[in-house]
Amino acid sequence: MGNSQNSKVKTFIIEIKGLVQGVGFRPFIYRIAKSAKLNGYVENRNTGVLIKLNATENKLLEFIENIKKNAPPVSDIESINFIETSSEIFTDFEIKKSKTVSDEVTQISPDIAVCEDCLNDIKNQINRINYPFVNCTNCGPRFTIIKKIPYDRINTTMNVFKMCDDCFKEYTDIFNRRFHAQPIACSNCGPHYTLHYNNKTFENINEVINNVRNLLKNKKIVAIKGYGGFFLACNALDEEAVSRLRKRKKREGKPFAVMFPSIEILEKYAFINEKEKLALQSYRKPIVILKQKKDLPYSVNVGLNTIGAILPYMPFHYLLFENFNIDAIIFTSGNISDEPIVTDNEVALNKLTSIADAILVYNREIYNRVDDSVVRVINNQERIIRRSRGYVPSPLLLDFNVEGILATGAELSNCFCIGKGNQAIFSQHIGDLKNIETYEFYLSTIEKFKELFNFKPIIIVSDMHPDYLSTRYAEESGIKHLKMQHHHAHIVACMAEHKLNENVIGVAFDGTGYGIDNNIWGSEFMICNLREFKRAFHFEYIPAPGGDKVTYEPWRSAVSYLYKYFNQQFLQFNLSFLKNVNPTHLNMIISMIDKRINCPLTCGAGRLFDAVSALINLCTHAKFHAEAPMRLESIINESITEAYSYNIYDNLVSFKNTFYEIIVDLKNNVPSSIISTKFHNTVINIIISIVKILREKYNINKVVLSGGSFQNKYLLEKVESILSSYEFDVYSHKKVPSNDGGIALGQLVFGAVNKNL
Repeated sequence: MGNSQNSKVKTFIIEIKGLVQGVGFRPFIYRIAKSAKLNGYVENRNTGVLIKLNATENKLLEFIENIKKNAPPVSDIESINFIETSSEIFTDFEIKKSKTVSDEVTQISPDIAVCEDCLNDIKNQINRINYPFVNCTNCGPRFTIIKKIPYDRINTTMNVFKMCDDCFKEYTDIFNRRFHAQPIACSNCGPHYTLHYNNKTFENINEVINNVRNLLKNKKIVAIKGYGGFFLACNALDEEAVSRLRKRKKREGKPFAVMFPSIEILEKYAFINEKEKLALQSYRKPIVILKQKKDLPYSVNVGLNTIGAILPYMPFHYLLFENFNIDAIIFTSGNISDEPIVTDNEVALNKLTSIADAILVYNREIYNRVDDSVVRVINNQERIIRRSRGYVPSPLLLDFNVEGILATGAELSNCFCIGKGNQAIFSQHIGDLKNIETYEFYLSTIEKFKELFNFKPIIIVSDMHPDYLSTRYAEESGIKHLKMQHHHAHIVACMAEHKLNENVIGVAFDGTGYGIDNNIWGSEFMICNLREFKRAFHFEYIPAPGGDKVTYEPWRSAVSYLYKYFNQQFLQFNLSFLKNVNPTHLNMIISMIDKRINCPLTCGAGRLFDAVSALINLCTHAKFHAEAPMRLESIINESITEAYSYNIYDNLVSFKNTFYEIIVDLKNNVPSSIISTKFHNTVINIIISIVKILREKYNINKVVLSGGSFQNKYLLEKVESILSSYEFDVYSHKKVPSNDGGIALGQLVFGAVNKNL
């Protein structure tokens, strides 16, 4: 095409897909169009952002380049496509009203931590002085308030608040950063807090803040309504307050998240590298698991060597910490035991008063419940452990179409996943589907996603486990139903994340998962692709006396391993962990194993870690999920390079030598930290050995690691680095959890490649 063609004014349609709504995208387009003297219009559609304009080809390409280079910081452009269309002459550039044009949907923004500009406004703008709901197009609630798309105020829970003249002026000023900021509000027209304490209510924000500060200073517990639900706070440096919260919340052992006012204060208590700083200070503001530097009270993290740290992300958090002489507050989900986080004011005032001394509510509805997200930096990569606020509902983009597929997820750490075009859209963290409240949350969220994303399921994919509520939901749906093996789903989820579509060596380590032989799997070495798998190696089976009880009583797994390898001889070994076990219980367990009563066979890596943790008397009774492996990891001494021996035969791994050598070390009073490290090194050596065998046999160089055991920082770092040194291509999770919160992605992809079966 010649220069004369390039300089001729034509009419173009530009379609932009990705995270381009609720992030100030249309005013950004307006400003750069005006500065380039281009005429036309921009509008939100349910498919993304559409621009129609008059331009020469050269000007068009410059304009698109400007969009790519200078897009709003929170936006995420998936694609920009343009076509020439029939000539239409525009005399100005304008922003048009949103349109719905098809069943396709654009991305919905997750909630965004308050920005620096808004924090300045609560100090300087008359109508926003100390206003705790300040926001703009660059920050504030999004997913938690949206009811349907397009993302306009009328489709959010802000629709009941009528803008005052000042807010309306900003909302309609194209050059204001609050132009079309749907949750725009100020102290004259927006939501407000009410503190309920001691049969009194306080609504003046300064009184509210002062009262909450005084309560926290005086050992009290306060329930605070956040973006996605209520949170429970107390002084994190006061053992009495923290232990009282633990008792009232019925949360015996699981570590609490801790909110620090700044990165500088956090650095007094934890070691933080640059990648961890980036995660902590990102607009997502997740909880980041850090290595502890300075001890917090025991009840905060129950003796573990890590801190789940989070920085303020709501304006209220910053107001609370200002001139507040407490370094840290506990910041944990506002719920009782394993129930979902409370979102409703009345429910909070009824339920949370059994835990909190005061309840702080605000008068805007939370439509979509979300917990805080949790990440950990491993091998200098951010790894998501719990995917919720700040990440959901941003999709994962795939290489193929997953339209109409609903993946129901697992029983533990449940997330489900829906397919829209090439987008895998994860739900927020739902939790363990083991009580009616969580299951109701699961069901209602599926219905909300159907409406929000205009989603009509045509295929439903579930786990193979017949007793999972997520499987039963699929069976009762009346929709074409596919079942997928749990550990295959783990590997395929990681493959999908890395866009792999070929045969790989899959290593899936976790605590449990229904196997095709009706036993409990969890130490799987597979040759697999997106469609099918072959089980190549696994750990030896042991009986799990009492079934699920082994997860809360790790000593049972230790006894099962010892009895398998040493018969009743192990009772003569004088093992200290058995002193904590009632002799009647011990004899009962041995009898159950002998008679095969309620003793399903398991080869789960989680049970092996449990057994070793109990054997060295570190954790014989677990107060929360995966406590025994977490305690084992927390005492690792990284200077130790030794390992125990083991035996690989047929397609099995035997730990008889490992257990024998651990018992010898115990008799020789070798420190637990050394035993733990040698055990971890043994598991690492096994993985490396078997993966090398499989490469030799199948000529496959790509290794995919998945399953909850790979949340273990030491294990994953060592396995990745050693495999890489042997020139393997190694893939592990970053964007979705390696635990059961990620398997819905594997199910979704499995549904896509098997939909014609």
